[in-house]
Amino acid sequence: MKPSLSRELFFYFLIVILFSLSTVGIFTYLKSSAAIDKQVEKYISTVIENAGAQTDLQLETFERVSNSILSQQSVKQFLDMDPKDSYEYYHFTKTIRQDVFQKIFITYPTQIHMIYILGDHGLSIFDQNQSFSSMTVDPSPRYEELKAKTPDNGGIAILNTALMDGERVVTIARKIRGYSSYAVKGILAIELNESELSTLWNNVDLGENGFFFILDAEGSVVYSPDGGTRSEVASTDLGQRIASGGNTRFIEKVSGKDMLIVSHKSGYSSWSLAVALPLDELREPISGIRSTTITVGLATLAIALFLAYRFGYSIVRPIRTLKNGMRQTEKGNWIRIESKRRNDEIGGLIHSYNLMVSRLSDMIERVYDTELTNQKTQLQLQAIELERHKAEFQALQLQINPHFLYNTLETINCYAIVQDSGEISEMVEAMAYMLRYSIQTNLEEVTLANELNHVRNYMIIQKHRIGHEFEIEVLTPPSLLLSRMVRLTLQPIVENIFQHAFVDGFETRHYIRIDTRLEDGELLVIVEDNGVGMTEEKLAKLRKRLDRNRLVEEAAASHGRRGGIGLVNVHRRIQMVFGDEYGLRIDSSLGEGTRIVLRMPSEVRLQWRPELELMNA
Repeated sequence: MKPSLSRELFFYFLIVILFSLSTVGIFTYLKSSAAIDKQVEKYISTVIENAGAQTDLQLETFERVSNSILSQQSVKQFLDMDPKDSYEYYHFTKTIRQDVFQKIFITYPTQIHMIYILGDHGLSIFDQNQSFSSMTVDPSPRYEELKAKTPDNGGIAILNTALMDGERVVTIARKIRGYSSYAVKGILAIELNESELSTLWNNVDLGENGFFFILDAEGSVVYSPDGGTRSEVASTDLGQRIASGGNTRFIEKVSGKDMLIVSHKSGYSSWSLAVALPLDELREPISGIRSTTITVGLATLAIALFLAYRFGYSIVRPIRTLKNGMRQTEKGNWIRIESKRRNDEIGGLIHSYNLMVSRLSDMIERVYDTELTNQKTQLQLQAIELERHKAEFQALQLQINPHFLYNTLETINCYAIVQDSGEISEMVEAMAYMLRYSIQTNLEEVTLANELNHVRNYMIIQKHRIGHEFEIEVLTPPSLLLSRMVRLTLQPIVENIFQHAFVDGFETRHYIRIDTRLEDGELLVIVEDNGVGMTEEKLAKLRKRLDRNRLVEEAAASHGRRGGIGLVNVHRRIQMVFGDEYGLRIDSSLGEGTRIVLRMPSEVRLQWRPELELMNA
């Protein structure tokens, strides 16, 4: 997609609008959320403090009730009686129930569940509100429990345990001294109905799923709305954290929901009153603010984007008109732009463009006439220069006429036949073929078969030079014989092997192998020998010369023989035809031989390059 000014304007407007709306929306949402959270926390803290004060007041009331019981003379005398006197036990039981307990039950008919006195002598008096029973339960374990948990100074202890298992009560207990001595003689316990505590919260709106619960100083549940909450708090460290933290506020998962826990620690009873409110209900107003903010923001964004589109279009439309006019100018059509008159910067730009077109049209006509005259002059000069080059080329051709060389070699061949010298005749004929093949300049019609035939003629001459035949092993499939190659690339490599690989003479174990194959879309011609090979230093220098991608000048080699000149030139010839990714790859080990790979593309028609002609010439 091509860059467009209208898209860029629209994109930047979109960024500015989104940034503004998101900044305002997020800031408003965060501030509103913080304000609502603060108000909720303040409301819950006030509620829980008031409820805690009411709870403490109610507990203080029942502490005063316990004081009134302890002040009764009959109660203290009961603790000093002889436990074996059953009549006296009956008398005190009846008196205390009628004169003490019943009056308290009348005053607090719903709050008190049971009142009982446990004596150190093993006797006890029980009275249950509105339902008297003989109470067959053994009070001894209860007496030991209350004795251990109540203070010795006569202060009250508030417990969440009951005399009867399964009763949900709150127990206010304190130690009682006897009538005749200051020693502790028993325990007074008042069991309050746990449900009466919930009346303190009836007028408090805790939401649909909110609830409160009370913990004692050790973190055990004194009151909770249901048994599930009691067991869940007991199975975790939530109660201990609330009891040890004083006034706390944190988020906890209760009954599978994220709840806001706010607690208040009572200074009177050391209880912790806690409220649990679901976060989703607390944040429902915040969700409404978020939905409203998003709705208003999207509507504002749509309107703002529409206005941005209209504004951008009003700017881009005249620019597109100016662009189309410039395209016509590029094509040589000097056309003025006709548009509504505008007094802004774009109107001034269109006016300047029309003025420029008028002036450039006149100047181009004058320049065109001048250029046409200059081109005619240049053509005349080029024609003269071409004629001069043709004359120089013909002169050079006359100086090096290959027909003279062909005729000379044919004459030598005739003398050799007359003299019955087959060796000379064979050498001259092979030399004539090689010369004719070498001086041809048509590089595009060379095949692998041509190169192998050129190597064969070279081996004919080489046979007479070394005095015996040396056969080259050719492993080329017939299907690759017509593969196209660069002229004069294979014979220089074979010649290089004779000059450098077999410097100490030829032995029967020596061989030269030419292998041809196709790999990964490349034609690989592999020439191997088992000669002396090269040292790592010499191989590195040769590879460095190949990497230079330059032909070796004859002048550089005229001062003496330098190894690798033919290889470098073959490497560069292949690169000049097929590209720098092709050429020679050389591997060699000292004493083991050398492997040279000619890499060329497969089934690619060679392209003529002038530098090849110059090099071949």
